[in-house]
Amino acid sequence: MRTPIIAGNWKLNKNRAEAQVLAQAIVAETQSVKDVEVVLCPVYTALETVATVIRNSNIKLGAQDMFWEASGAFTGEVSSDLLKDVGCQYVIIGHSERRQYFFETNETVNKKVKAALTAGLTPIVCVGETLPEREAGQVEAVVGNHVKNGLAGLSSEEIRKIVVAYEPVWAIGTGKTATPEQAQDVHQYIRKLLLELAGEEVGNSVRIQYGGSVKPDNVKELMAKPDIDGALVGGASLKPDSFVSLVKFNS
Repeated sequence: MRTPIIAGNWKLNKNRAEAQVLAQAIVAETQSVKDVEVVLCPVYTALETVATVIRNSNIKLGAQDMFWEASGAFTGEVSSDLLKDVGCQYVIIGHSERRQYFFETNETVNKKVKAALTAGLTPIVCVGETLPEREAGQVEAVVGNHVKNGLAGLSSEEIRKIVVAYEPVWAIGTGKTATPEQAQDVHQYIRKLLLELAGEEVGNSVRIQYGGSVKPDNVKELMAKPDIDGALVGGASLKPDSFVSLVKFNS
């Protein structure tokens, strides 16, 4: 049985004071939740603040990106060990915005995934197609490329330790959402790829999140699908009421 995982990606929002208030509100409202794993991913400068707030709660801390080298002359970068030092257990890797604006590739995603696993972090590996790619019938080609090359060289046991997030780029921050059926189709395809890469037991154990304008009014339908194991949430994670509603989708 796969434990659902709801992760809030705060993106470039919330200073330390704002992050503290938001995290405190989420902690207060989710203390009774035992059947869902909750992850908060603030900006780097607020990681330590949020880590302090969630220390005695059931909420995990995640970062929004990382570099693949442990140290060195890499101005502006943050390593996996530094994320661990501040309390992170998760890290988002290969988000579509990183691919779009900062030229992330499957090769850099692969390096980061391996570095995260070596450090004991759980990578949330993002995959997904743009609207032109979907309209051209390239969904499986694009997503398959992201999965196979992003996870290249990983053993079955390493693949067991990751989370995959399917995010149709055309549904991020646009108000558009893939229908539950569209999302399930791609999640099922990703599951098939994981089974091929890692075998039946591991392939069936890896959690696959959906990310793309997930809101309280559509989360139940999405989560009811057999291969959708959670959500990577953007805008709705910036307000405690909406994020808590997502975490409590079973209520």
